[in-house]
Amino acid sequence: MDLHQLRLLRELGDRGSVAAVARAFYVTPSAVSQQLAALQRTSPVPLTRKQGRTLVLTDAGHALARAAVGVATAMAAAEHAVTQYVEDPAAPVSVAAFHSAGLAYFPALLQAMTADEAPVASCHDRDVAQEDFPALTADFDLVIAHRLEHTRPWPEAVQVLPLVREPLDIALAAHHRLAHQAHVSPEDLVGEHWISVHKGFPLDQALHLLGATTAHPVEITHRINEFFVTSAVVATGQAIALMPRYTTAAPAGAHIVLKPLTGLSLTRNIDVLARPEALHRTAARTVLTALQDIAGSPPDRTPPQTATEQ
Repeated sequence: MDLHQLRLLRELGDRGSVAAVARAFYVTPSAVSQQLAALQRTSPVPLTRKQGRTLVLTDAGHALARAAVGVATAMAAAEHAVTQYVEDPAAPVSVAAFHSAGLAYFPALLQAMTADEAPVASCHDRDVAQEDFPALTADFDLVIAHRLEHTRPWPEAVQVLPLVREPLDIALAAHHRLAHQAHVSPEDLVGEHWISVHKGFPLDQALHLLGATTAHPVEITHRINEFFVTSAVVATGQAIALMPRYTTAAPAGAHIVLKPLTGLSLTRNIDVLARPEALHRTAARTVLTALQDIAGSPPDRTPPQTATEQ
């Protein structure tokens, strides 16, 4: 049964005529009659009858009208519950992020959510290929994702809220032949052995772009997604890597340096992805604002100060 049709049936019992119901709903009497006829087709017994020129309810119609009151009450309670959930400033908000973004943003986010009536932020790490980030919005309220600047935009089905545009620097061992330079060019890196992330992840695409720029394909020797592990391998001097400037700090004593790349712009966009309906929630918008504030002032982490050089 259609809820609107039940409401019209109830109103007919309360107001006494189709014309009165039509006036109350700002529709024609014919439109009301059509809706009541559609409701009648769902019932095995008559719901209305003619009393002179007026349409009135039968006993079955009165019974259904009384039931419609309960239905309307339940629907009002359901709508109120939804409104409370949407407007509740302290409701839980789930946030997923790739590893380096989680390391950079989760601690500050949790500290920002300690005030009274602040949302309960639930943090999850999800290190997935670039194309798989939008699908995570089905399971999490907010998804911190990254993509290379020159790649295909995120699909229109998700809301995209930019956080930061992050340069990618070259990570070198402190004793590497290029470590003394203020910056390095793509040509300086020809012939080097590289550490890349797994295929499909943004930084892997950046390395292929670097190789295309010099017409010398990069030689990928290792595939490691965790930057702490990458830092340790870089420190051996056996390979070099791309590292994000703001979200990834080398571990203390890593003996590596980060050098800016000239002659080629390699950057990634870090964005928050969400389904549009998620952003109607007050709590989700509060967490989003906190993330934007945290990311909006990245630390003054200019190479080569990002790592220990000894």
